[in-house]
Amino acid sequence: MATNKQDALIKAFKNILKTESFGSQGDIVEALKTQQFDNISQSKVSRMLSKFGAVRTRNARGDMVYCLPPEMGMPTAKSPLKQLVLDIVHNNVMVIIRTSPGAAQLIARLLDSLGKKDGVLGTIAGDDTIFIAPADIKTIEDTRKRVEALFENV
Repeated sequence: MATNKQDALIKAFKNILKTESFGSQGDIVEALKTQQFDNISQSKVSRMLSKFGAVRTRNARGDMVYCLPPEMGMPTAKSPLKQLVLDIVHNNVMVIIRTSPGAAQLIARLLDSLGKKDGVLGTIAGDDTIFIAPADIKTIEDTRKRVEALFENV
């Protein structure tokens, strides 16, 4: 029976994050308590956020909220991935992407699916910055545009 209660908690937790309305762990705790999860604590919510890879990002209203990362794949117009990308520039040697804190590795994983034909030799990701080694620095602006097109507002 404990497993059923745990499964119900996980489902409720994920549904709460899908609303992209909660900006603090305390808000998430309160939302879970309204769904009869009375013994939930902030530390439990913190562990769940970490376990499920939740990130803080801006929602459509511009508020900082917790959300779950999308399944890996190409971003779409409805994908929260593009909200995590803040800036894409190059210095004639590398393409640099700045992301929301904690989002760089998620975005780099997507970019690693691009190949030499797309102008990408490889990526290196930190917490909020990604370096892309271009296949050819002579066409680095084309590579930057191709990467930027993945995250454009359609």
